[in-house]
Amino acid sequence: MAKGKVVLLPIPGAGHIMSMFEFAKLLHRYHVPVTVLITPIPDLPVEDCIATVVASSLDIDFCHLQPVDLPKDFDGPEDFLFAYMDEQKQQIKSVLHDLLRSGDAPLAALIVDLFATGAIDVAAELGVPCYVYSASNAAFLALMLYLPTLEEKFPVEFEEMEEEVRVPGVCPIPPISMPSPFMRKKSRRYTCFIRHGRRYSELKGIVINTFTDLEPVTLRALEEGLCAPGRRTPPVYPVGPLIASEDGEKNRQHECVVWLDGQPARSVAFLCFGSGGCFNAAQVGEIAAGLERSGCRFLWVLRVASEEEVYGRRKPADAKLEGVLPEGFLERTKARGMVWPSWAPQVEILAHRAVGGFVTHCGWNSCLESLQCGVPLLGWPLYAEQHSNAVVMAEEMGVALQLKVERANDNFVTAEELERGMRTLMGESEEGRRVRAKAEEMMAAGKKASEKGESSFVNLEALVQELLAK
Repeated sequence: MAKGKVVLLPIPGAGHIMSMFEFAKLLHRYHVPVTVLITPIPDLPVEDCIATVVASSLDIDFCHLQPVDLPKDFDGPEDFLFAYMDEQKQQIKSVLHDLLRSGDAPLAALIVDLFATGAIDVAAELGVPCYVYSASNAAFLALMLYLPTLEEKFPVEFEEMEEEVRVPGVCPIPPISMPSPFMRKKSRRYTCFIRHGRRYSELKGIVINTFTDLEPVTLRALEEGLCAPGRRTPPVYPVGPLIASEDGEKNRQHECVVWLDGQPARSVAFLCFGSGGCFNAAQVGEIAAGLERSGCRFLWVLRVASEEEVYGRRKPADAKLEGVLPEGFLERTKARGMVWPSWAPQVEILAHRAVGGFVTHCGWNSCLESLQCGVPLLGWPLYAEQHSNAVVMAEEMGVALQLKVERANDNFVTAEELERGMRTLMGESEEGRRVRAKAEEMMAAGKKASEKGESSFVNLEALVQELLAK
């Protein structure tokens, strides 16, 4: 009898879809047939992501869904994504129905992105087990599951709370560091997470891109059901770290990598803020001043905020350096710094021997990429769950330092604060040595987790056995 086919439903955001593709590769190792449903959203192109999987010669099928009408009334990017994925339910049902009728292989499971939990209804109607794949960490999962309880306990806005937010298994979170969608309780962004978080009790399981040694207390709390009091918590399968690889051969001669080749070991701070991170002119000026005063070596990937908005968030654009940087900055810092105005090969750069610190927005994929290389972080969160990630990375995992971010002022960081953070991260302070040591410890733990008999390997085997049992 053919092995059961697994259908994956990511959202077409780079961080989400690439992480789920890495999970698809894991299933492929077990010869589990995989079909990935691709939902087209204008301005969120995924062709390059798909091309990397196709180039790897893995036998993974892609099914492109037809475009549907875009939501015209939405409250931020999260509400947009929930609404758009709900609009795709009829097409998802049609594809699953065809797969069920084809007889090629039994349909073992539908595994959906956390923004596609509306598809639980489709899976239930067709009798297909449904799982969620979380591209973020266990702390955010715990927070999402506990959110209905927090809503009952604290009906006021989080920033009006005087005490820290306490979630079972998670370090205390300052109210001002709660995820962006949770900061306005009357918004649809917030109510979407409340509603979808409750639906997790209906799932067959939750697959998550983390590993036991990185979040042991949080994963234990999830396993014991402490984060969803009064509701069922499905089994949680930590199978990480799953990190998208880049074409090292292609990037070997990238100008950033060539420049790093000429720098001393562990001497360069790398500043990069993900696919959505960008800054206005005032903030660019502060960053430049902070870097110049710090005296540290740096590689800065600079993208600026365009006038165009994409689903409630400013779209990044490549920077015209001479027009946006302070006069003379490039000349004054050329002996120890490089500013790159476009995409750069982040994984390749973090793995370079010259990089000793990472100033980051704290997107979860970037955090894992940094830890894979034993590089400590300096957190500058911008949106989504990045603010709570920054707290958890610093206070619970001990692999990061935090910048003081003026959240009400578009996450502004002053030159003085960036200078302080850079010197602490890259210098010989006790804090700097501590996070460097912890990052190296987690690098070793992450590599070990996927080895035979270790935590992520065992969790993946348990998941595959559960899938194949159907």
